[in-house]
Amino acid sequence: MQPIISPSELEKLPIQNLIILDARAGKDNHQKYPNKHIKGARLVDLDKDLAEIGDDAAFGGRHPLPEIEKFAETLSRLGISEQDHIVVYDDKNGSNAAARAWWMLKSFGFEKVQVLDGGIQNARHQGVEFSSGVESFEKAAIIKKENWLFPVSVLEDVENELTNDFSTVIDVRDAYRYNGESEPIDLAAGHIPGAINIPFSENLDENGCFLPPEILHEKYSEFLKGKPGNLIVHCGSGVTACHTVLALVYAGFPIPHLYVGLWSEWSRREGKEIAKEI
Repeated sequence: MQPIISPSELEKLPIQNLIILDARAGKDNHQKYPNKHIKGARLVDLDKDLAEIGDDAAFGGRHPLPEIEKFAETLSRLGISEQDHIVVYDDKNGSNAAARAWWMLKSFGFEKVQVLDGGIQNARHQGVEFSSGVESFEKAAIIKKENWLFPVSVLEDVENELTNDFSTVIDVRDAYRYNGESEPIDLAAGHIPGAINIPFSENLDENGCFLPPEILHEKYSEFLKGKPGNLIVHCGSGVTACHTVLALVYAGFPIPHLYVGLWSEWSRREGKEIAKEI
């Protein structure tokens, strides 16, 4: 199953065992959802459901992964069972939290998980049915899992891989943040020394939809020519990095590692070098 689904394909899916998740993030996400959402969608919260935010972002970053047992409880509350087909959307072309939800669901072990191409805007443009209010559904049994299935890296792994030229570390943030021109969210501008910059926006066309997989494969093959094939992807806090993981999988590449601490951890950790291109 391809990880990307179009609005027209979504409308053709059988209702039985279909779970749609609204992963729009931001302070007003709980207001956006009851006002208007794709019919049947259930709200998933980035900060509460897809992360376990700690006291110090220098250890784990701004959006650390929750313990897998806690995520299992979230899935139960959302009424998600192992046989379900899950489609996730947001309002930022998958880069807001839909790709993060996709990564976590796939890494948890779900087979049928897809991100809605172009997000809620494309769904509205394509005439997908919407509703308001809050959807009602029953809890599901808790699914027990031992570990995340997708590969992850911690700060020490990234440092070692770069020092020994074992891996290519991809920073998916905007170029001005990577270059060190300014930093709108974290405490310092710049990048991890040795990381290369491929902004996640390279995954999208002018309409905010994912490029075709063959085009993505061609682009990333060119970006990564002559570089170590083992990939580690990171961003600021663990959200847009998943967008690039999703794009790489869509393009037919092996699943790369996700650096789960990300720039929000590295830039705060005492003694870590920060590189700039200015």
